[in-house]
Amino acid sequence: MKPSRFLPLAWFAFAAPLGAAEPLYKNDFEAAEVNKAPADVMIMAGSFAVKPDGAGKVLELPGEPLDTFGMLFGPSAKEDISASGRFHGTKQGRKFPTFGISLNGVGGYRLQVSPAKQQLEFVKGDEPKLGVPFVWASDSWTALRITVRKDGAGWVIEGRAWPAGSPEPAEPTIKLEEKAEPTAGRAGIWGSPYAGTAIRFDDLLLAPLK
Repeated sequence: MKPSRFLPLAWFAFAAPLGAAEPLYKNDFEAAEVNKAPADVMIMAGSFAVKPDGAGKVLELPGEPLDTFGMLFGPSAKEDISASGRFHGTKQGRKFPTFGISLNGVGGYRLQVSPAKQQLEFVKGDEPKLGVPFVWASDSWTALRITVRKDGAGWVIEGRAWPAGSPEPAEPTIKLEEKAEPTAGRAGIWGSPYAGTAIRFDDLLLAPLK
């Protein structure tokens, strides 16, 4: 558990989402070794490493090179699942980072904050699916949650984004209905440090929906 000044953020990020059951994966990096990637994740690309953050620890992606990097975590799942975490980025001039969280493996659904577009987006693999207006605050923590659930003959993908430390919104910020069956795969986090500044991640959580 993080020291007291981190508790409000950690509490909201690690609180069970609406309709969620016992977590399948949970990591706040407090037990991880500094300057190394966590042992229980799969790095797809990027120099992810645990770093000190005040009196606690976070996972950090360096501000260079300027590309898109990702890391998978937790067990494989297809539907009725939720993934969440906290994300911190900083703009530099007119340059902005991009970051997100995903389900269903590398080619699955990604909930992505794209500050340069002022949008919260759904991306499937490399294909943009849907975007809605979103105001992102630089140099602050943003909480993200993505869910994929079966609904009749189709699937509903929902995303929520809110300032970490404040209550999670009851209604989704973005919602997508799909007919194509998703593939089973691990959850993931993603970052594109286009601003040349580090992106930080914390409080990753994967849980089935009730």
